[in-house]
Amino acid sequence: MITERQLEVVLSVVYEYIKSGETVGSRTVSRRYLTGRSSATIRNEMSDLEDMGFLKQTHASSGRIPTTQGYRLYVDSVLQRVNNAGPSVKLLKKMMEHRQGLGRVLESASEMLSRVSDYVGIAAITPLDTVCFHHVSFVRMSEFRVLLLVVLQGGLVHQKFIDMPVDMPQEELDELASKLNRFSGCAWSDIKSSLKAKLTEEISSYRDACSQALLEIDALLGVQKTKIFTGSVSQIMKLQDFQDLGRIQALCSFIEEESNMTALVNRCSMNEINVMIGDENVLPGMKNSALVAATGEAGGQKAVVGVIGPERMDYEKVISAIDGVLRKLDSESGERGD
Repeated sequence: MITERQLEVVLSVVYEYIKSGETVGSRTVSRRYLTGRSSATIRNEMSDLEDMGFLKQTHASSGRIPTTQGYRLYVDSVLQRVNNAGPSVKLLKKMMEHRQGLGRVLESASEMLSRVSDYVGIAAITPLDTVCFHHVSFVRMSEFRVLLLVVLQGGLVHQKFIDMPVDMPQEELDELASKLNRFSGCAWSDIKSSLKAKLTEEISSYRDACSQALLEIDALLGVQKTKIFTGSVSQIMKLQDFQDLGRIQALCSFIEEESNMTALVNRCSMNEINVMIGDENVLPGMKNSALVAATGEAGGQKAVVGVIGPERMDYEKVISAIDGVLRKLDSESGERGD
Protein backbone atom coordinates (compact mmCIF):
# COMPACT_ATOMS: atom_id res chain seq x y z
CA MET A 1 0.00 0.00 0.00
CA ILE A 2 1.52 3.31 -1.07
CA THR A 3 1.65 6.07 1.55
CA GLU A 4 0.64 9.68 0.98
CA ARG A 5 4.29 10.78 1.07
CA GLN A 6 5.28 8.10 -1.44
CA LEU A 7 2.44 9.24 -3.71
CA GLU A 8 3.79 12.80 -3.53
CA VAL A 9 7.25 11.55 -4.48
CA VAL A 10 5.97 9.55 -7.46
CA LEU A 11 3.89 12.46 -8.77
CA SER A 12 6.85 14.83 -8.36
CA VAL A 13 9.21 12.50 -10.24
CA VAL A 14 6.74 11.95 -13.10
CA TYR A 15 5.96 15.66 -13.42
CA GLU A 16 9.64 16.63 -13.41
CA TYR A 17 10.59 13.89 -15.88
CA ILE A 18 7.81 14.89 -18.29
CA LYS A 19 9.04 18.47 -18.13
CA SER A 20 12.83 17.88 -18.35
CA GLY A 21 13.40 14.45 -19.88
CA GLU A 22 16.26 13.97 -17.42
CA THR A 23 16.52 11.46 -14.58
CA VAL A 24 15.21 12.91 -11.34
CA GLY A 25 17.26 12.91 -8.13
CA SER A 26 16.12 13.24 -4.53
CA ARG A 27 17.66 16.71 -4.24
CA THR A 28 15.60 17.99 -7.17
CA VAL A 29 12.40 16.67 -5.62
CA SER A 30 13.29 18.16 -2.22
CA ARG A 31 14.19 21.56 -3.66
CA ARG A 32 11.39 22.00 -6.22
CA TYR A 33 8.41 20.03 -4.96
CA LEU A 34 8.58 18.64 -1.42
CA THR A 35 10.37 21.47 0.27
CA GLY A 36 9.43 20.26 3.74
CA ARG A 37 11.19 16.92 3.21
CA SER A 38 14.93 16.33 3.39
CA SER A 39 16.85 14.94 0.45
CA ALA A 40 17.80 11.87 2.53
CA THR A 41 14.17 11.12 3.39
CA ILE A 42 13.11 11.40 -0.24
CA ARG A 43 16.06 9.24 -1.35
CA ASN A 44 14.87 6.46 0.97
CA GLU A 45 11.33 6.77 -0.32
CA MET A 46 12.54 6.63 -3.92
CA SER A 47 14.45 3.44 -3.14
CA ASP A 48 11.30 1.87 -1.67
CA LEU A 49 9.24 3.05 -4.66
CA GLU A 50 11.74 1.41 -6.98
CA ASP A 51 11.27 -1.88 -5.11
CA MET A 52 7.50 -1.41 -5.44
CA GLY A 53 7.76 -0.94 -9.21
CA PHE A 54 6.79 2.74 -9.50
CA LEU A 55 10.28 4.10 -10.31
CA LYS A 56 13.44 2.75 -11.91
CA GLN A 57 17.07 3.74 -12.48
CA THR A 58 18.67 3.86 -15.91
CA HIS A 59 22.03 3.02 -14.28
CA ALA A 60 23.36 2.57 -10.76
CA SER A 61 24.36 6.15 -9.95
CA SER A 62 21.53 7.94 -11.76
CA GLY A 63 18.34 9.47 -10.47
CA ARG A 64 14.99 7.80 -11.13
CA ILE A 65 12.49 7.83 -13.93
CA PRO A 66 8.89 6.56 -13.85
CA THR A 67 7.83 3.06 -14.83
CA THR A 68 4.51 2.39 -16.55
CA GLN A 69 3.07 1.83 -13.07
CA GLY A 70 4.37 5.24 -11.98
CA TYR A 71 2.86 6.94 -15.03
CA ARG A 72 -0.47 5.23 -14.33
CA LEU A 73 -0.53 6.64 -10.80
CA TYR A 74 0.14 10.11 -12.19
CA VAL A 75 -2.43 9.84 -15.00
CA ASP A 76 -5.16 8.66 -12.64
CA SER A 77 -4.52 11.70 -10.44
CA VAL A 78 -4.69 13.99 -13.49
CA LEU A 79 -7.99 12.47 -14.61
CA GLN A 80 -9.48 13.00 -11.16
CA ARG A 81 -8.35 16.62 -11.18
CA VAL A 82 -9.23 17.80 -14.69
CA ASN A 83 -12.41 15.72 -15.05
CA ASN A 84 -12.57 16.53 -18.76
CA ALA A 85 -14.02 13.27 -20.06
CA GLY A 86 -17.67 14.37 -19.92
CA PRO A 87 -17.50 17.42 -22.24
CA SER A 88 -15.32 15.61 -24.79
CA VAL A 89 -17.67 12.66 -25.04
CA LYS A 90 -20.77 14.89 -25.30
CA LEU A 91 -19.17 16.85 -28.14
CA LEU A 92 -18.21 13.67 -29.98
CA LYS A 93 -21.74 12.29 -29.69
CA LYS A 94 -23.17 15.58 -30.91
CA MET A 95 -20.93 15.47 -34.00
CA MET A 96 -21.88 11.86 -34.69
CA GLU A 97 -25.58 12.69 -34.66
CA HIS A 98 -24.95 14.98 -37.65
CA ARG A 99 -23.40 12.26 -39.78
CA GLN A 100 -22.94 14.34 -42.92
CA GLY A 101 -19.34 15.48 -43.11
CA LEU A 102 -18.26 13.49 -40.04
CA GLY A 103 -15.28 12.06 -41.92
CA ARG A 104 -13.98 15.55 -42.70
CA VAL A 105 -14.47 16.62 -39.10
CA LEU A 106 -12.49 13.65 -37.79
CA GLU A 107 -9.75 14.21 -40.34
CA SER A 108 -9.50 17.84 -39.21
CA ALA A 109 -9.40 16.71 -35.58
CA SER A 110 -6.42 14.42 -36.21
CA GLU A 111 -4.46 17.17 -37.98
CA MET A 112 -5.27 19.80 -35.36
CA LEU A 113 -4.28 17.47 -32.52
CA SER A 114 -0.92 16.80 -34.18
CA ARG A 115 -0.26 20.53 -34.31
CA VAL A 116 -1.38 21.51 -30.83
CA SER A 117 0.05 18.51 -28.97
CA ASP A 118 3.36 17.99 -30.87
CA TYR A 119 2.48 14.29 -30.97
CA VAL A 120 0.43 12.27 -33.52
CA GLY A 121 -3.28 13.04 -33.67
CA ILE A 122 -5.62 10.20 -34.57
CA ALA A 123 -9.35 9.90 -35.15
CA ALA A 124 -11.54 6.98 -36.09
CA ILE A 125 -15.15 5.97 -36.63
CA THR A 126 -15.81 2.31 -35.97
CA PRO A 127 -18.93 0.11 -35.82
CA LEU A 128 -19.96 -1.26 -32.46
CA ASP A 129 -20.22 -5.02 -31.98
CA THR A 130 -24.01 -4.68 -31.89
CA VAL A 131 -25.73 -2.45 -34.44
CA CYS A 132 -29.44 -1.86 -33.82
CA PHE A 133 -31.59 -0.46 -36.61
CA HIS A 134 -34.60 1.75 -36.04
CA HIS A 135 -36.27 1.94 -39.44
CA VAL A 136 -35.84 0.64 -43.00
CA SER A 137 -37.32 2.16 -46.15
CA PHE A 138 -37.22 1.26 -49.85
CA VAL A 139 -37.90 3.85 -52.55
CA ARG A 140 -38.44 2.66 -56.11
CA MET A 141 -36.31 4.91 -58.34
CA SER A 142 -36.74 3.15 -61.66
CA GLU A 143 -37.23 -0.33 -63.06
CA PHE A 144 -35.05 -2.75 -61.01
CA ARG A 145 -33.39 0.15 -59.11
CA VAL A 146 -34.24 0.98 -55.49
CA LEU A 147 -32.94 3.42 -52.90
CA LEU A 148 -32.35 1.65 -49.57
CA LEU A 149 -32.53 3.81 -46.42
CA VAL A 150 -31.52 2.36 -43.05
CA VAL A 151 -31.93 4.52 -39.95
CA LEU A 152 -29.95 3.35 -36.92
CA GLN A 153 -30.89 3.95 -33.31
CA GLY A 154 -29.53 7.40 -32.51
CA GLY A 155 -30.59 8.84 -35.87
CA LEU A 156 -27.66 7.98 -38.16
CA VAL A 157 -28.79 7.20 -41.71
CA HIS A 158 -27.22 4.80 -44.21
CA GLN A 159 -28.37 5.00 -47.81
CA LYS A 160 -27.48 3.03 -50.91
CA PHE A 161 -28.81 2.49 -54.42
CA ILE A 162 -29.35 -1.22 -55.08
CA ASP A 163 -30.20 -3.23 -58.17
CA MET A 164 -33.02 -5.74 -57.67
CA PRO A 165 -33.38 -9.00 -59.62
CA VAL A 166 -37.02 -8.17 -60.39
CA ASP A 167 -39.02 -4.97 -60.69
CA MET A 168 -40.95 -4.62 -57.42
CA PRO A 169 -43.81 -2.10 -57.26
CA GLN A 170 -43.66 0.46 -54.44
CA GLU A 171 -46.51 -1.27 -52.58
CA GLU A 172 -44.49 -4.50 -52.36
CA LEU A 173 -41.41 -2.56 -51.27
CA ASP A 174 -43.45 -0.89 -48.54
CA GLU A 175 -44.72 -4.29 -47.40
CA LEU A 176 -41.15 -5.61 -47.23
CA ALA A 177 -40.07 -2.57 -45.20
CA SER A 178 -43.05 -2.98 -42.88
CA LYS A 179 -42.15 -6.58 -42.14
CA LEU A 180 -38.52 -5.62 -41.46
CA ASN A 181 -39.54 -2.75 -39.20
CA ARG A 182 -41.33 -5.16 -36.88
CA PHE A 183 -37.81 -5.90 -35.63
CA SER A 184 -36.96 -2.26 -34.93
CA GLY A 185 -34.59 -1.97 -31.98
CA CYS A 186 -33.17 -5.47 -32.41
CA ALA A 187 -29.49 -6.13 -32.97
CA TRP A 188 -28.91 -6.86 -36.65
CA SER A 189 -26.38 -9.58 -35.82
CA ASP A 190 -29.06 -11.41 -33.79
CA ILE A 191 -31.85 -11.39 -36.37
CA LYS A 192 -30.24 -11.44 -39.82
CA SER A 193 -29.86 -15.22 -40.03
CA SER A 194 -33.55 -15.92 -39.32
CA LEU A 195 -34.99 -13.04 -41.37
CA LYS A 196 -34.30 -14.55 -44.79
CA ALA A 197 -36.45 -17.66 -44.27
CA LYS A 198 -39.20 -15.68 -42.54
CA LEU A 199 -39.50 -12.93 -45.17
CA THR A 200 -39.11 -15.08 -48.29
CA GLU A 201 -41.91 -17.28 -46.96
CA GLU A 202 -44.22 -14.32 -46.30
CA ILE A 203 -43.44 -12.57 -49.61
CA SER A 204 -42.95 -15.69 -51.72
CA SER A 205 -43.60 -13.99 -55.08
CA TYR A 206 -40.51 -11.84 -54.59
CA ARG A 207 -38.22 -14.37 -52.89
CA ASP A 208 -35.08 -13.39 -54.83
CA ALA A 209 -35.75 -9.68 -54.32
CA CYS A 210 -36.14 -10.18 -50.56
CA SER A 211 -32.89 -12.11 -50.41
CA GLN A 212 -31.10 -9.36 -52.35
CA ALA A 213 -32.51 -6.66 -50.06
CA LEU A 214 -31.31 -8.50 -46.95
CA LEU A 215 -27.85 -8.95 -48.48
CA GLU A 216 -27.64 -5.22 -49.14
CA ILE A 217 -28.72 -4.34 -45.59
CA ASP A 218 -26.16 -6.77 -44.21
CA ALA A 219 -23.49 -5.15 -46.39
CA LEU A 220 -24.32 -1.81 -44.74
CA LEU A 221 -24.68 -3.01 -41.15
CA GLY A 222 -22.79 -6.26 -40.85
CA VAL A 223 -19.47 -5.53 -42.52
CA GLN A 224 -18.77 -1.96 -41.52
CA LYS A 225 -15.13 -1.00 -41.63
CA THR A 226 -13.24 1.20 -39.22
CA LYS A 227 -12.20 4.48 -40.85
CA ILE A 228 -8.99 5.89 -39.42
CA PHE A 229 -7.50 9.36 -39.86
CA THR A 230 -3.92 10.09 -38.80
CA GLY A 231 -2.38 13.52 -38.44
CA SER A 232 1.17 14.49 -39.31
CA VAL A 233 4.02 12.55 -37.68
CA SER A 234 6.59 15.27 -38.37
CA GLN A 235 6.23 16.88 -34.93
CA ILE A 236 6.92 13.70 -33.01
CA MET A 237 10.20 13.14 -34.87
CA LYS A 238 11.60 16.27 -33.20
CA LEU A 239 11.04 14.92 -29.69
CA GLN A 240 13.89 13.78 -27.50
CA ASP A 241 12.12 10.47 -26.93
CA PHE A 242 12.21 9.58 -30.62
CA GLN A 243 15.75 10.53 -31.58
CA ASP A 244 16.54 6.82 -31.88
CA LEU A 245 15.92 6.02 -35.56
CA GLY A 246 14.77 2.46 -34.87
CA ARG A 247 12.18 3.64 -32.37
CA ILE A 248 10.61 6.24 -34.65
CA GLN A 249 10.61 3.78 -37.56
CA ALA A 250 8.84 1.18 -35.41
CA LEU A 251 6.16 3.67 -34.36
CA CYS A 252 5.64 4.97 -37.90
CA SER A 253 5.34 1.41 -39.22
CA PHE A 254 2.75 0.69 -36.54
CA ILE A 255 0.71 3.80 -37.40
CA GLU A 256 0.82 3.08 -41.14
CA GLU A 257 -0.54 -0.45 -40.71
CA GLU A 258 -4.34 -0.25 -40.80
CA SER A 259 -4.87 -3.48 -38.86
CA ASN A 260 -2.69 -2.19 -36.00
CA MET A 261 -4.59 1.08 -35.76
CA THR A 262 -7.95 -0.69 -35.97
CA ALA A 263 -6.95 -2.98 -33.10
CA LEU A 264 -5.76 0.04 -31.10
CA VAL A 265 -8.95 2.10 -31.46
CA ASN A 266 -11.11 -0.97 -30.83
CA ARG A 267 -9.44 -1.33 -27.44
CA CYS A 268 -10.74 2.06 -26.38
CA SER A 269 -13.62 1.69 -23.96
CA MET A 270 -16.79 3.77 -24.26
CA ASN A 271 -17.79 7.16 -22.84
CA GLU A 272 -14.58 8.16 -21.14
CA ILE A 273 -11.05 9.41 -21.64
CA ASN A 274 -8.92 6.34 -22.36
CA VAL A 275 -5.25 6.28 -21.48
CA MET A 276 -3.03 3.31 -22.39
CA ILE A 277 0.59 3.60 -21.29
CA GLY A 278 3.66 1.62 -22.34
CA ASP A 279 3.44 -1.95 -21.11
CA GLU A 280 -0.34 -1.63 -20.69
CA ASN A 281 -0.55 -1.85 -24.49
CA VAL A 282 -0.80 -5.45 -25.69
CA LEU A 283 0.22 -4.38 -29.20
CA PRO A 284 4.04 -4.66 -29.53
CA GLY A 285 4.40 -1.48 -31.58
CA MET A 286 3.04 0.61 -28.70
CA LYS A 287 5.21 -0.77 -25.87
CA ASN A 288 7.25 2.43 -25.58
CA SER A 289 4.39 4.78 -26.39
CA ALA A 290 1.09 5.97 -24.97
CA LEU A 291 -2.42 6.70 -26.25
CA VAL A 292 -4.86 9.24 -24.86
CA ALA A 293 -8.29 9.22 -26.51
CA ALA A 294 -11.85 10.38 -25.98
CA THR A 295 -14.51 7.92 -27.11
CA GLY A 296 -18.16 8.58 -27.89
CA GLU A 297 -20.99 6.29 -28.98
CA ALA A 298 -24.08 7.14 -30.99
CA GLY A 299 -26.33 5.35 -33.44
CA GLY A 300 -24.52 2.04 -33.47
CA GLN A 301 -21.08 3.52 -34.05
CA LYS A 302 -18.12 4.55 -31.93
CA ALA A 303 -15.90 7.57 -32.61
CA VAL A 304 -12.41 7.92 -31.16
CA VAL A 305 -10.34 11.12 -31.12
CA GLY A 306 -6.95 11.11 -29.50
CA VAL A 307 -3.18 11.33 -29.51
CA ILE A 308 -0.30 8.86 -29.76
CA GLY A 309 2.96 9.93 -28.15
CA PRO A 310 5.79 8.73 -25.92
CA GLU A 311 5.25 7.41 -22.41
CA ARG A 312 6.75 10.73 -21.32
CA MET A 313 3.94 12.72 -22.92
CA ASP A 314 2.37 15.69 -21.19
CA TYR A 315 -0.88 13.90 -20.33
CA GLU A 316 -2.63 16.89 -18.81
CA LYS A 317 -1.85 19.03 -21.87
CA VAL A 318 -3.08 16.30 -24.22
CA ILE A 319 -6.37 15.78 -22.35
CA SER A 320 -7.01 19.53 -22.50
CA ALA A 321 -5.99 19.61 -26.19
CA ILE A 322 -8.53 16.92 -27.10
CA ASP A 323 -11.28 18.83 -25.36
CA GLY A 324 -10.18 22.12 -26.94
CA VAL A 325 -10.03 20.72 -30.48
CA LEU A 326 -13.49 19.17 -30.17
CA ARG A 327 -14.88 22.46 -28.86
CA LYS A 328 -13.33 24.35 -31.78
CA LEU A 329 -14.66 21.92 -34.38
CA ASP A 330 -18.11 21.99 -32.76
CA SER A 331 -18.06 25.79 -32.84
CA GLU A 332 -17.00 25.84 -36.50
CA SER A 333 -19.68 23.34 -37.50
CA GLY A 334 -22.27 25.48 -35.71
CA GLU A 335 -21.16 28.57 -37.63
CA ARG A 336 -21.35 26.68 -40.93
CA GLY A 337 -24.83 25.47 -39.99
CA ASP A 338 -25.93 29.05 -39.38
